[in-house]
Amino acid sequence: MFGLEKFSNLTQRVIAGIVGATLLISAVVFSYWSFVGVFTLIMFLSLAEFYNLLGRAGLEPLRVWGFVLAALLWMFILQNYLFEKPFLQTYFWIFPCFTIPFLHKLYEKNDAKPFQNIAITFLGVLYVALPWVLFMQAGFLMGKYVYEIPLGVLFCLWASDTGAYFAGRKFGKRKLFERISPKKTWEGFIGGFLLSQAVVLILAFYFTDIEVWRWWAIAVIIVIFGTWGDLVESMLKRCLQIKDSGSLIPGHGGFLDRFDGLLIAMPWIFGLLHC
Repeated sequence: MFGLEKFSNLTQRVIAGIVGATLLISAVVFSYWSFVGVFTLIMFLSLAEFYNLLGRAGLEPLRVWGFVLAALLWMFILQNYLFEKPFLQTYFWIFPCFTIPFLHKLYEKNDAKPFQNIAITFLGVLYVALPWVLFMQAGFLMGKYVYEIPLGVLFCLWASDTGAYFAGRKFGKRKLFERISPKKTWEGFIGGFLLSQAVVLILAFYFTDIEVWRWWAIAVIIVIFGTWGDLVESMLKRCLQIKDSGSLIPGHGGFLDRFDGLLIAMPWIFGLLHC
């Protein structure tokens, strides 16, 4: 895909990483509409990947209702920042909408495991959609759009992933969590920590909308909870016996593979930013 098949996996990874990072940075910096538009697309693509993975395992998530609930969650949290006049004047009606999948399954006669499929539908909204909505809301932390915060989070995430990848390849010996991910090592974890801390020192100097200690804490959260997020997705793929969540990003797999760390780290970063 994208004509990169002739290159090694590492080369594909580097090229796709540079192109993808350039596009995402441009979207974040250009305007709040480009920021929200691009990451909303990524949210829905990630959610589609998640439901497709479960579908390949023989499960039957309610994809349409999952997308609808994700969109309502997006509207519930973001509409006051994006529109002068909110589309949903009584947007607390989002909560009754969460009962609709139960009613849907009540009238579906051929589903032998209705509650299991309802549960994985909600799991997609909670595990995939919610962290992305919180990430987008972080751009409006000051009551107006400030691109430095989401951009800084991305820089810390990329630094952690890059440091862990190359330090693990070069020095990795001691297994970090062999039961779930045999390739992850403590050396890689330390490499990710050191590079993210180096990056956050620069961020704290230029991005002054939040305190230095918060930037340092964000980097620590991303390294620790981001690593757990990677392991959580590895656990999911191991359960489903697949290698990658998708193939849209050469050398990286799918969007879940690329942003798995953010899915677990972002709720903690959101809490930190609002404390």
